[in-house]
Amino acid sequence: MRITSVSVAAALALVCASTSLSGQRPDAQIDPRSMALLQQGRAAQAAGDTSGATGLIESALVIDPRNRQAFVALADIARAQGLPGKSIRLYREALTLEPNDVAALKGEGEALVQKGAVTKARETLAKLRTVCGATCPAAGELAAVIAKGPPVTATAQQTPPVVPGTAGATQQ
Repeated sequence: MRITSVSVAAALALVCASTSLSGQRPDAQIDPRSMALLQQGRAAQAAGDTSGATGLIESALVIDPRNRQAFVALADIARAQGLPGKSIRLYREALTLEPNDVAALKGEGEALVQKGAVTKARETLAKLRTVCGATCPAAGELAAVIAKGPPVTATAQQTPPVVPGTAGATQQ
């Protein structure tokens, strides 16, 4: 009696696993609707409509969450908007799907430099050179961005706040 219930449970688990695996598409087959929305989003981005582009590309990801090109496109938009943290997260989503994606590695490295994490950007450059070689154009571009260094942020240009009780503070 005990063996029968265990064998039935094992058979049920095997059937559920095989059914779910046979229903999945290979990674190479991205839904064509998702690719069409991605192209429309890129066209909107090229026209300067970043919010429209973001909406279209996010819709592409809803249709097919394995569309790593959509993650890279969203990350590019976020980086252009000055959101390096968000773009790094999106590049990492793309790299989760394909760890050797040259565009995602390059973009992640540039976003890390934009955020000020130059050491991590150098690690990403080493991965990129491993993937595509030292003469790869993407590796050369990332090396140039790293050599240039992080941008001067607006917060670094602000004057320091006046602390009460110091020479610059006024008494009331």
